[in-house]
Amino acid sequence: MGYGNLTEFILLGLFHNEDAKAICSVLFLFCYLATLCGNLVVVLTIRCSHLSDHPMYFFLSYLSFMDVCFTSTVAPKLIIDFLVQCNTISYNGCIAQMFSAHFFGATEIFVLVVMAYDRYVAICRPLYYMITMNRSVCYILVTVSVSGAFMHSLLHVLIVIRLPFCDTNEIDHYFCDIFPLLKLACTDTKFLTLIVITTTGVLSILTFVALVISYIVILSTLKNCSSKGRHKALSTCGSHITVVFMFFLPLIFTYVPMRDSVGDDKVFALFYTMIAPLFNPLIYTLRNTDMKNAMKKVWCQEKVFERK
Repeated sequence: MGYGNLTEFILLGLFHNEDAKAICSVLFLFCYLATLCGNLVVVLTIRCSHLSDHPMYFFLSYLSFMDVCFTSTVAPKLIIDFLVQCNTISYNGCIAQMFSAHFFGATEIFVLVVMAYDRYVAICRPLYYMITMNRSVCYILVTVSVSGAFMHSLLHVLIVIRLPFCDTNEIDHYFCDIFPLLKLACTDTKFLTLIVITTTGVLSILTFVALVISYIVILSTLKNCSSKGRHKALSTCGSHITVVFMFFLPLIFTYVPMRDSVGDDKVFALFYTMIAPLFNPLIYTLRNTDMKNAMKKVWCQEKVFERK
């Protein structure tokens, strides 16, 4: 336990309107179940088809799995708080939730960077693609992503467990995050806030800018491709770019605070913890012919076997 006598925190949630909580609990439960089903379908489709041999879909399966894990660190507690008005969380539970959220979120960021690199090699260096992105390299890139996310999350935990908490234990948020916890500390946290902004906010901005530039470079090379190749590359990169914008923009607005506005932070956090993971399966499948064909093959075959 950190300094002070606190054993639990009270999560104030998204809002204080009691009448809307019942409706929101049903809405968020539906969104959470849809997120689980959509992303697990993507993971199982890739794992049970020939797509698992392709690096792009290998990384996509990990991204979808991270979406499931990331949302599961936040959504169940949020839904329970709406339903039974049990908005307390233990000190250790709060630390675990913060670590998990940052770990899975950071892993997503690194996997998105890896996916951009994969598309760069595939489109700009196609002759060297299978050599450069062999299975061993893919496993190394995923391992590096997970390791980097672990170090990032551990840093945040080390910051929080050293904080002295006094009398106030109300967190003005719907899950335990670093900024709301820093605001509860009864000590000067300006330096620690600067560390968080640097390690999370500035890093998010730099990563976002690097990803956008990389996709601009990739798209600029499409003029040398055939019409069919150009259309396929545009479809694939378009999906990646959409996900990057949906995930990074709310993240940047959250961790690079322009003013003291917790209400806005909660809305922005809702985008990257609930909304982006919900739409990612749709974004990656609706315009992807390979995914749609693989889904028909995998899931239609299972239905045929069940009938037999």
